[in-house]
Amino acid sequence: MPHGIIMTIIIGFIIGVIAKMIMPGRDPSGFIATVLIGIAGSFLGTFIGRSIGHYDRTESAGWLMSILGALILLALYHLINRSRSRF
Repeated sequence: MPHGIIMTIIIGFIIGVIAKMIMPGRDPSGFIATVLIGIAGSFLGTFIGRSIGHYDRTESAGWLMSILGALILLALYHLINRSRSRF
């Protein structure tokens, strides 16, 4: 069980870093936010993939769908931070 959690964090970090490298603009978030965006991106990619029929109920997202999910979340993160900085 701990091995699975550690691997999830490592993969989430890698996905988050890849998404940050793809997404243009300045990003002030740190290590924890990168990992959380990567992990949540994997879940979002799985949800999207299952919704469009690309994945079965027992399958999880691959690297590309995970990165797509992380990019979507990172874009939302940028929008929220941009609107907060205006006030």
